[in-house]
Amino acid sequence: DLQKEKESQTAQKTPPKHVCEFRDKNMEQGIIRIKNDAEEKVVFNDQIRGEISFDPKSLGDFSLARSLESALYHFAVVIDDATMDITHVIRGEDHISNTPKHILIQRALGLQSPTYAHLSLLLGADRSKLSKRHGATSVTEYREDGYLPEAFFNFLALLGWNPGTDQEIFSKEELVEQFSLERVQKAGAIFDAVKLDWMNGEYIRKKSPRDLLKLAASYLGDISKNTSPDFIEKVISLEQPRLKKLSELRENTEYFFKEPIFEKVLLGWKKMDDSAIHTSLVDAQTILASLTEDDFTKEHLESTLLAEAKKYKDRGELLWPLRVALSGKKSSPSPFEIASVLGKEKTLSRIKDALHMLQ
Repeated sequence: DLQKEKESQTAQKTPPKHVCEFRDKNMEQGIIRIKNDAEEKVVFNDQIRGEISFDPKSLGDFSLARSLESALYHFAVVIDDATMDITHVIRGEDHISNTPKHILIQRALGLQSPTYAHLSLLLGADRSKLSKRHGATSVTEYREDGYLPEAFFNFLALLGWNPGTDQEIFSKEELVEQFSLERVQKAGAIFDAVKLDWMNGEYIRKKSPRDLLKLAASYLGDISKNTSPDFIEKVISLEQPRLKKLSELRENTEYFFKEPIFEKVLLGWKKMDDSAIHTSLVDAQTILASLTEDDFTKEHLESTLLAEAKKYKDRGELLWPLRVALSGKKSSPSPFEIASVLGKEKTLSRIKDALHMLQ
């Protein structure tokens, strides 16, 4: 009957409401409703949206409980707020229509109404309401994906709130001090995953390599097994400036822990043939073999190899085959950085493997 009544009211474009036919009778069982005889408009001052008013007649006799033992949402939330001495109710704008019902219940029970503030809903990049189809939806999923708690906290605080300055990176203490409902925006805030990645990267770069080593262990998994912490720390330090989230670590650094596998064609820079690639790798091999282990610093390797690269029409003809031989990747840190972490022996071994591949 209620469904038919609602459909009829919707068809007539009138607010759906139900006036209970048993409102003046004593019933021992059945659903419990509020007897809504209010005539004066329900007005409240929303801390974000200003004054909002509702005509109570449009609400009807709305339900409070299924029975004496089973309260429904509207009644339960009012009692919960009252018993916990809640002073401010801050919730989504989809609850605005519920607020007059809660105020009517509070008035009926002689309770003080809390201060209300209704936040705009979060939107996806397509400006529709944020949902699972836009990506990860729980905080746990973001943590498992390698987002730092402090970065996520910072990002969420800026969704719909403006500090009034260009500052975007805040400590938790700064946010607690500066946050105010007055600067919360009425328009829906877009959950920008690209900005979240940027912000998380900023927080990752603030970490010391040693602290990052502790956080990264679960993301590296078994590939770093039986590897010294000092070596892992060097690898993390190299990748740290490029990381957006910790879950990228394994894929981006796997070649440090096991021999890279790649197609021979990747060794060529632009239109280099096998002969030119071979000459380039032999040249790099000869130069690097002449250096001592102490020479295998990023700075020394860079100056040495760049000086040799001047003999080529394009320095990529020397540096690209070497970098691919060491990493097996189309995109990776420079050969100077990789070789400084791998060390002389492992670097020469990988160049040798690449030369065998050419043959």
